[in-house]
Amino acid sequence: MKLALAQLNPTVGDVAGNSKLILEAITQAHVAGADLVVLSELVISGYPPKDLLLREGFAAACDRAVDRIAAGIPTEIGVLIGHPSARNVPEGRTANACSLLYDGGVQQTVHKLLLPNYDVFDERRYFRPADKITPLEFRGQRLGVHICEDAWWGEPDTFYHVDPPSLMDPVATLAAAGVDLFINLSASPFEARKPQRREGLLRRHVQRHQRPFVFVNQVGGNDDLVFDGNSFVLDAEGQKVVQLGGFESQMHLIEFPLRLPPLAATQVPVEAQLLDALVLGLRDYMGKSGFTDCVLGLSGGIDSALAAYIAAQAVGPEHVHGLMMPSRFSSEHSVADAVKLADNIGMDKQLIAIDAVHRAYETLDIVGPELLGAPAGIADQNLQARIRGATVMIRSNHLGWLPLATGNKSELAMGYCTLYGDMAGGFAVLADLLKRDVYAVSRYINAVREGREIIPQNVIDKPPSAELAPNQFDQDTLPPYPLLDAILSGLVEDEVSVETLCRQYPAETVRWVARRLDRNEYKRRQIPPGIKLSARAFGSGRRMPMAAKYELE
Repeated sequence: MKLALAQLNPTVGDVAGNSKLILEAITQAHVAGADLVVLSELVISGYPPKDLLLREGFAAACDRAVDRIAAGIPTEIGVLIGHPSARNVPEGRTANACSLLYDGGVQQTVHKLLLPNYDVFDERRYFRPADKITPLEFRGQRLGVHICEDAWWGEPDTFYHVDPPSLMDPVATLAAAGVDLFINLSASPFEARKPQRREGLLRRHVQRHQRPFVFVNQVGGNDDLVFDGNSFVLDAEGQKVVQLGGFESQMHLIEFPLRLPPLAATQVPVEAQLLDALVLGLRDYMGKSGFTDCVLGLSGGIDSALAAYIAAQAVGPEHVHGLMMPSRFSSEHSVADAVKLADNIGMDKQLIAIDAVHRAYETLDIVGPELLGAPAGIADQNLQARIRGATVMIRSNHLGWLPLATGNKSELAMGYCTLYGDMAGGFAVLADLLKRDVYAVSRYINAVREGREIIPQNVIDKPPSAELAPNQFDQDTLPPYPLLDAILSGLVEDEVSVETLCRQYPAETVRWVARRLDRNEYKRRQIPPGIKLSARAFGSGRRMPMAAKYELE
């Protein structure tokens, strides 16, 4: 039996467009001689469809689309397709389903059992879990088909309610039913190092049950999530024999029984994974939202430099527009570095000095005498950022360009950013990238991805500064970034206590960072959507109160 692994990039809610994409893939697989095409979880609706699933008729429309696909494909080819389903579900609920299409119709359907309800996942809000786990029969083979989380039982930080409890481990249940191979349809979002984690997880299933394992994952960006693909096949000994590409749509044919040699072990640098996720996430957010161009401020600093490079890779440099907006406090090198970056990338650039507008706030008595008496104070610094933010937004409003915010996770954690200033925008490209990773990805671009200086070396080497006051540097206000980022990794991504971190880092600094992290939750609630890269990104997966007084210990 020949299987085609179809790693596709659906658009959430675009049932008609996704159906077309699926039919094209099935046709391609049929021409190549495939007997069975394996698609990803909820491919007909795109993942995650969120509250579209609550709209009356949405799940039924997905069921009808599946029927049309079944009727429109060659009768001799089988298809495993993930979709929301309103059929045969008690209590009027929706199921996260996989159907076997063959001979002009839907032959069998299985439902997802383990519904994730942690981090960005909220599937118990929408779906009813399966009440049984059974193999699918096709061409004399018993297929252990299951959906994404059904393979994650027993992993840390995963919580499920299953009735009866005997079904808690779907893979083991399928193995006990005598399946010939496991097939997992996934929509597993990217996190740094997660591809390696998935492979280790599925290899443990193979080592326990001695069956081959096929894993097909969604690819593409949907809002704040990026799906990396990286579908693969393990043989019955747990050796990886097929690996599809990361962050790209792809199809691959394999024949069972497997007679393929093991692949040589490879390690993709984490900087490469982060960069590819950022590029794909921005490209798909713009494309699926209808934007062709984007605009951002170019400060001459490393954050806007990296954001500009990512944008140019995502949509082409001719569609990226940079605004250099120096003030009276800007250094000479800030504009020079921004110009060099824009020229290296080949993107559009425009110089718009903001000092005249800044002074007009003073001379027209808009700000009041208290601000005039404190030039370069906090309010005055924020005023400059807001003038820049308004300048970017004007271009966006008039020309229909997506405005990009360029702040990084370290700054957002500390509130070292300005509401309606540098936080203004439609998409926050670096919102889940700590400052240390901004530097690491930038160095990787120059040394490996491009093999030449794209981000000017002076941008990488100079001390970071907002340049909103005389001789201002980030480290005058914040701890050194290596220390700050280490503490933030513990507090945010690992949920480590202050007490534990105080044993590793200066206690006074840890407590200061923890207090400031909590105090700025209200700011983070107002950031534009960004790309999730870590286990704990600011956004839908981290739900902290704003009006709260809990003191971290």
